[in-house]
Amino acid sequence: MIRPVFVLAFAATIALRASAQSLDQKAVGRAVLKELIETNTTASAGSTTKAAQLVAARFLAAGVPASDIAVVGPDEAHKSLVVRLRGNDRLRKPILLLAHLDVVEADRKDWTMEPFKLNEVDGFYYGRGTQDVKGGATTFITSLLRMRAERFTPSRDLILALTAGEEGSCGADPPYEKNCGMPNGVAWLLAHRRELIDAEYCINVDGGGVDSEKGKPVVMNLQAAEKVYFDARLTVTNKGGHSSLPRPDNAINALARALAKIEAYTFPVEFNEITRAYMQRSAPLRGGQLGADLKAASAGTGDPAAITRLSADPWFNAQMRTTCVVTMLSGGHAPNALPQMATANVNCRRLPGLKSDSLVRLLTTIIGDTNVVLTVTSDSPQSPPSPLRPDVEAAVRGAADAIAPNLPLVPNMETGATDGLLLRNAGTPTYGVSGIAIDTDDIRAHGRDERVNIAAFDRGQEFMYRLLRALTAPVTP
Repeated sequence: MIRPVFVLAFAATIALRASAQSLDQKAVGRAVLKELIETNTTASAGSTTKAAQLVAARFLAAGVPASDIAVVGPDEAHKSLVVRLRGNDRLRKPILLLAHLDVVEADRKDWTMEPFKLNEVDGFYYGRGTQDVKGGATTFITSLLRMRAERFTPSRDLILALTAGEEGSCGADPPYEKNCGMPNGVAWLLAHRRELIDAEYCINVDGGGVDSEKGKPVVMNLQAAEKVYFDARLTVTNKGGHSSLPRPDNAINALARALAKIEAYTFPVEFNEITRAYMQRSAPLRGGQLGADLKAASAGTGDPAAITRLSADPWFNAQMRTTCVVTMLSGGHAPNALPQMATANVNCRRLPGLKSDSLVRLLTTIIGDTNVVLTVTSDSPQSPPSPLRPDVEAAVRGAADAIAPNLPLVPNMETGATDGLLLRNAGTPTYGVSGIAIDTDDIRAHGRDERVNIAAFDRGQEFMYRLLRALTAPVTP
């Protein structure tokens, strides 16, 4: 729990009263976003604990009991915030709302402005985390505060979890790997305080969301699955020797042959409920040859020409297959010596359902050389796709009217990774959705001059408020 002295001192500075009948969500949203952006939560120099305490104070000032607010974690610098808004029906399991507080590094010399300051320029909010994912976290925070101000009691408990360590994979407990980032808050909560986040399902703003083109929203993505991260190190060693006496067992050549075989291998096409629905619903939106190919692929007609054309696009290829690609390479120790060692990192993104040991056996068979030693260096648990829930889809569709009328809703599978993987693996279905529209050619998460459009941010707050109201509306007998 946070310290009462800190809470009382900070709460006095917040212009938010629990007795208010309404809340200016836009104004409060800007204030919350500013607070979060200007609190450094990077692994190198920041603290998620400070950000968690600032948000906790807002909920205390709004009248949420201290017993329903927890700032917890493995150490003083890397704590997460969990807030519970009590609902009428204690028999129904809660809904978990997930966002992470940590952000990736941002070097001032790479940016045109200070990354840890909320900069308002030409209709945009700039700052590290505006897209990933403090903007989304803010929409949760202000929506719940608005519910409190309006004295709305949800039909079931809502649990807000703002966590540490999503951007780094340190696991829950020490000892941590070197340079892995910070401890993972979701992993820690699952291991040590699962009762705080136990829920029927989770809404995660770090996934899905609204794609827009030149500011016009075109599709609402509902992320219900994600691929599984996997790294393997390939190593070839031998005794080396003088470069004037080359031999057939050159370590670099052997490694190169192994990598060429991996590059040449095409993983089989596989669909799950989410990727099939994604292609089915995307087909009429795309139209033309692409739409026809998506329709044929999702129907399982086995049209080889359609699969070939889709496979030429990295996005559609990644939706249909496990992928493996070399990402790092090292070899040799001197320009005039035969290499004694050559190593490479191969990064794979496994389709849900493909087990790690099965992938290892397959890669070993593909390489076909016992001189190449494969060592798994990073692996993630299985992440079974979350079943598409009609109630969640209906609520998202209704709330999306705040962004654009009749906005198409398309389920999708994340090709990267989020903390939703940990929850799905623990048995909590997770749905990635955010109402902040981002242009497809302006994705700046993890990049320089990260930003969100202010009007889109405000619409995203209204979307989230409507979504949470719809998900927790009183149940009609």
